[in-house]
Amino acid sequence: MPWLFLLLAVAAFAVALNSSSMAVAVACLLAALAATVAWVLGLLAQRVGNQARDDSMMLDPVELKRLRDQADARRAGAGAASNAGAEPPRS
Repeated sequence: MPWLFLLLAVAAFAVALNSSSMAVAVACLLAALAATVAWVLGLLAQRVGNQARDDSMMLDPVELKRLRDQADARRAGAGAASNAGAEPPRS
């Protein structure tokens, strides 16, 4: 689809160059500018769309809570293991 805007811009520019009327030339140049901007924005939208993550790979809230609980349990287990190996403070 973005390439269609490029073709329209080139056609509008060609009409502007071959026009004998100043009003038609200005209108065609404005149309060519608008089509060029639409073409660039379309290319950028395609690039962003191609690099976006797949929605099916996203985690639902239940799965995210389960993973957080696992991480908290792992941290608590690691903290308890490091405290169990430590010597008690001497008085």
